[in-house]
Amino acid sequence: MPDRSALVRNLLLSKVTMGAQPGNGPQTAGTGRARSVPVSGTALLLIDVINDLAFEGSEALVAQAEPMANRLATLKRRASAAGVPAIYINDNFGQWRSDFRKTVAHCLSRSSPGRRVSLRLRPTSRDYFVLKPKHSGFFGTTLDTLLETLRIRRVILTGIAGNICVLFTANDAYMRDLRIFAPADCIVSNTAADNDHALRQIHTVLKGNVAESFRLTFRGARRASTARRRRSQESMT
Repeated sequence: MPDRSALVRNLLLSKVTMGAQPGNGPQTAGTGRARSVPVSGTALLLIDVINDLAFEGSEALVAQAEPMANRLATLKRRASAAGVPAIYINDNFGQWRSDFRKTVAHCLSRSSPGRRVSLRLRPTSRDYFVLKPKHSGFFGTTLDTLLETLRIRRVILTGIAGNICVLFTANDAYMRDLRIFAPADCIVSNTAADNDHALRQIHTVLKGNVAESFRLTFRGARRASTARRRRSQESMT
C-alpha cells in the first residue's frame, strides 16, 4: 500500500512548483530544487521528537513518526558534521519537577509507544535542549536567549506535530525575522491532511522553504567550524 503521507508531501511540492518550468525564471521556496543553507547562523530545531506518544489513537502518528525519525536522523547527522548546532525543543509533559534527562529516559522505556522514535533521535552531549510548557518553542522558554547567543538567523524546523507545535514555533520564528526551513519529510502530524495544511501555512504565510531534507545542502562548513572553535578557545582564556 502506498505511503499516504509521502504522496501528500509529493503533491504539496508539485503544487508549490506549479508553473515553474525550466527557463521561466526562479522557482519559489519549497520547490524540489536543491537548497544551499549557510552553516553560519543556522540551527536545526527538533521539536517534540523525544516523545512517549502515549495517547489514545496514537498508532497512526507513531506509524508516520518512525520512518520520519530515520530521515531526520540522517539530516541531523549531515547538519552536525557541517557544524550546524542541534537544539531539542521538548514538552515537559506537565512534569514540573522533571528535567530533560528524565524525559529522555521515560520516552526510551519499553512501555513507551514512541520508544523507537526517541531511540533513533536520542540527543548527544553536543546538543542543546529547551523545555517548553506550551505549544511554541519560544513561549516561556530560553530559546530566544540561546539563539541570540549562537547568533542564529535561520532555523530548520522539524518534528512532531506539524500542525501544532511545529507550526506554533514557526509562527513565532517568523515574527522574530528568522528565515525558516521546514523540510516536508521531517515533519509529521496526526493526519496527512493536517500536515499538508501546516506545510502550506509555513510556505505561503511564513515564506518558509519546505523542500525535502535530502535536497538541503550546507555550505561554509569548514569556516563556521573554525570560527566556532576559535570562539570556544577565547572563552576559555
